[in-house]
Amino acid sequence: MMSTIEMLNTKFGIAGVVQVVAGLGGLAAVRVETGEAQGLVYLHGGHVAEWRPKGQDEVLWVSQKSYWADGKPVRGGVPVCFPWFGPKADDKAAPGHGFVRLMPWTLEAVTQEDEGVTVVLSTKSDDQTRKQWPGEYVLRHRVTIGRELVMSLELTNTGREAMAYQEALHTYFTVADVKRVKLTGLEGVKYVDKMDGSKVKTQEGAVTITAETDRVYVGTTGTVTIEDPDKMRRIVVAKEGSTNTVVWNPWVAKSKAMADFGDEEWPGMICVETCNVGADAVKVAAGETVKMVQRVGVVRM
Repeated sequence: MMSTIEMLNTKFGIAGVVQVVAGLGGLAAVRVETGEAQGLVYLHGGHVAEWRPKGQDEVLWVSQKSYWADGKPVRGGVPVCFPWFGPKADDKAAPGHGFVRLMPWTLEAVTQEDEGVTVVLSTKSDDQTRKQWPGEYVLRHRVTIGRELVMSLELTNTGREAMAYQEALHTYFTVADVKRVKLTGLEGVKYVDKMDGSKVKTQEGAVTITAETDRVYVGTTGTVTIEDPDKMRRIVVAKEGSTNTVVWNPWVAKSKAMADFGDEEWPGMICVETCNVGADAVKVAAGETVKMVQRVGVVRM
């Protein structure tokens, strides 16, 4: 009898390009290898774990201490946060950043086009999700692996009432040394500084990381560029359908406090997250479909 992974590979594999494999922890994943890029997308959490365009080092960061198991989040890559961000406001025991990143998703389609290979995964409301959140929905993650990494998070309200939700593509990027990195594109933007009592501040100049950093930039639809002089590259993060950008690095103490994050790993990563969170939660009418898109590219310095 064929295993689930073998059946998925028979249905969705493309010879020499796409293969459904057993990834870390035995979790099913779609491996893509083209002349333009390599990537790996897990069905667990609809999670993008690897993307490396031709001639470049790996762009996404994943902790060596990450869990790879059903019901556990992956620390790194691109976790999908939905339908809340951070702790659930009315239930501190609920999973942080929502429940879809802990669940197995359905592989719906794999297609090859000029711009790359697109992997479509979905998850939808059921009896288990309704115990945690009342929304009726289908959530799709369309991931295109090519010279750009394009991720489109698409929500369809399948219920009879309007609803509101928070969402994030919680992307971890690998850098040589976060202390030497700077982020451009957020100059003059207001942000909520979670490390300073959630005070609202205005970004002056480029963003640099000199301590634990957790900021929600508001009212921003612009592109952010991660300038990494030691890797001699710029990672360009453009977006559509998003009015917030989160910037996060745990620094020393927070890294040591997290079981799924190596104590000395923090200098090698930075999160730049495309999202709609807090007061900017998405409102969607019954029957409506809305989407949020993140486009990642790499330019040599």
